[in-house]
Amino acid sequence: MTDTSLHNWAGNITFSPTELHRPRTVDELQSAVAKARFIRALGTGHSFNTIAAPREESVSLSDLPDELELDSAARTVRVTGGVRFGELARYLDRNGFALRNMGSLPHIAVAGAVSTGTHGSGDGNAVLAASVEAIEYVGPDGSLRRVARGEADFDGSVIALGALGIAYALELSVVERFDVRQFVYEDLPLTGYCDHLDAITGGSYSTSAFTDWSSGRIGALWLKQRITPGVDPAAAPAELFGSRLATVAHHPIPGEQADWATAQLGEVGPWHERLPHFRMDFTPSAGDELQSEYFLDRQHAPAAIRALSGISALIGSRLLIGEIRTIAADQLWISPFLDRQTVALHFTWMPGLAQVEPITRAIETALAPLGARPHWGKVFTLDPRDFRTAYPRLGDFSELVQRVDPQATFGNEFIDRYVHGSA
Repeated sequence: MTDTSLHNWAGNITFSPTELHRPRTVDELQSAVAKARFIRALGTGHSFNTIAAPREESVSLSDLPDELELDSAARTVRVTGGVRFGELARYLDRNGFALRNMGSLPHIAVAGAVSTGTHGSGDGNAVLAASVEAIEYVGPDGSLRRVARGEADFDGSVIALGALGIAYALELSVVERFDVRQFVYEDLPLTGYCDHLDAITGGSYSTSAFTDWSSGRIGALWLKQRITPGVDPAAAPAELFGSRLATVAHHPIPGEQADWATAQLGEVGPWHERLPHFRMDFTPSAGDELQSEYFLDRQHAPAAIRALSGISALIGSRLLIGEIRTIAADQLWISPFLDRQTVALHFTWMPGLAQVEPITRAIETALAPLGARPHWGKVFTLDPRDFRTAYPRLGDFSELVQRVDPQATFGNEFIDRYVHGSA
């Protein structure tokens, strides 16, 4: 028994495992899992609910040696699960390759981000987990099990919430490295964003629209444009659908230091220094916030924005910033983007779960007719019974979990409630 108190990045979740393992080799990892009755993996803590909370023991991969192995011919890279996206990106860029996309933060671990459905933005860019070609899990008996694309259970084994084992290593597809430039446009009416959604999101490699919801406007529209080698990029227009080109750099949250954010103002740079919102050399330490996010078929974006505008005063009472993004469809069983081109509505809240939960409940009520799916790793209040409707292949995933881990070695209350539908 150890006296170990752990908390997530935001500090709103605290839990005390009976033992915290920090293996230094894969053999030590396998031994710890084989001996445990209940064990859960820890990532970088960038979740906002109890998804990582253990019944008993926890294991961190942070002390395992980072392994990065590029297969240029196959265009894949094998990476151990504790490696962070920023570290992987720098390695790939040095070797002439890139990931198709990145999330807002380069500081998160590859395995944890894949497991919970972390995403970036772009009409043609799928969830980060869509780049996975194979995963090596440490199973409940401590043995290594590899699941590869094309196998029967693969689409159920990628975004898996830690319920199928400890993700020791992943193989990801890569592309040739590329450059990106980033512009910000200011002060676009929400109605204008809806009217020109296809042109806005289709005109750049990745887009993010930041709003406070209360003003009825997009305060900052971030456009990340991929550079075609040998082609001089066109000058950015001074106006775009009624918004104006920014002449100073922005932070996603108004009033915060812009030098923490990735370079803007059209400065061309490597993909991994533009696709995230934040610089790798800036570690977000504030964490004094909560986050929620909901995913809808992109055809419902105008209706969703109208619905939320109707409760904008409530949303604005605790909101730091809202963000709207688009993501391509995929085939992963419990992906928020399963079988549909998606619009994502993200909310960064002031701290205080008791104050935030009534607002998320109101948002869920407003979006319920539109088939919203909540983010697995963020704050939501949706009834567990409604998850089978929101995630239509959740029953298949539940059966897979019970087949692979019949003793629920990797289970916890979160998995019980939201995957299996039990108390």
